[in-house]
Amino acid sequence: MLSTILKRKLSDDQVANIFINAIFDTVDNGFKEVAQMINEDVAFVSSPEIAENQNGEFGLIVVVGNLSFLESTFDPEQAGRVEKLVFDKLAKIYDMSVADFTKLIRDYQSFISRVNHPSKNMIYGMSKALFFKYSLNDFQDEYFKRMQAPNPLFLKRMDEVMSNFIWNWDAFFKKYRLSN
Repeated sequence: MLSTILKRKLSDDQVANIFINAIFDTVDNGFKEVAQMINEDVAFVSSPEIAENQNGEFGLIVVVGNLSFLESTFDPEQAGRVEKLVFDKLAKIYDMSVADFTKLIRDYQSFISRVNHPSKNMIYGMSKALFFKYSLNDFQDEYFKRMQAPNPLFLKRMDEVMSNFIWNWDAFFKKYRLSN
């Protein structure tokens, strides 16, 4: 009871700011390790040589993945408000119009859905999207390269990595509560 009273109350705008800052912080601080893990993965016959500053595609995949969990965390009305604020703020960061940024995110959502079909597991979809966006098929052995499909062992390892980039809403709600 006391913990509920002591929780800090946040507006939708504050939630959007915290959400964006946390995602950028984790991507900026974590992609170096992700790139290194990919470059050294035994699933590849040669290293993809992804540079630690090539985090653009990864960042968008993480944003899309986290937005999908946003929709399952909040009631639809509040999720829509927070998503709109996130789009407005990210459009400014990416120096794009809100309409162009929204289209970019919708395109990524569609891409993840397409490469993930028939699975509905977003973490798995994020791993597959990373595989295709970074053209990792070019570095696989002939068997998987001919199939144009990721090595399932690589995907399993990437699922574990990607799960670390998903916002922890349970921990958030232990510390904060939302204003209406």
